[in-house]
Amino acid sequence: MTEHKYSESVYALMDQGGPTDNRKPYFREAVDEMMRSRTLWAKANACMPDDAHYMDPLKELFHSDLSLVRILTPFQCDFGNRVTFGKNVFINHSAILSASGGIEFEDGCMVAPGVRIATINHDMNQRHSIYTYGKVTIRKNAWIGMNVTICPGVTIGRYAVIGAGSVVTHDIPDYAVAVGVPAKVIRMLDPAEQKE
Repeated sequence: MTEHKYSESVYALMDQGGPTDNRKPYFREAVDEMMRSRTLWAKANACMPDDAHYMDPLKELFHSDLSLVRILTPFQCDFGNRVTFGKNVFINHSAILSASGGIEFEDGCMVAPGVRIATINHDMNQRHSIYTYGKVTIRKNAWIGMNVTICPGVTIGRYAVIGAGSVVTHDIPDYAVAVGVPAKVIRMLDPAEQKE
């Protein structure tokens, strides 16, 4: 998986769950990364789908060669430096990654169209300036259905399946099938039947 190093305290604060304050000087690095990321995903989205060069801005966005990752446009990600990918990850079109808290896709993850992943939240009392964070982890071979929303701090277990339209507010265990708003486990898959 790709690894990123940070020199400024804003990312250390994000890794600790926050809070951060967008009025403080240290937050400038985050603002710069948001602009860098928005520019690069906009360049990728401006390419025709049959133009192989559409991946070039995404490689720059994620600081990765993406040779074993497939991402379909249109696509949005506000913090490309906070996303890591394993091998054979597939992200279908219209995904929105709000990634300041960190997103990790392990090997073999499948993400259907229209998935939203949030890793940031606003303080209830100072919602315009104070943020908290929670990393989202999608474990090996998990399958995220169409139009699923994943909330900050959630881990989706290995081989888990999240049904279309679900809102995931809590961790989902390995081999679970979860659906609904909020998502609830409705059954467990047999690990012996799962293929790589």
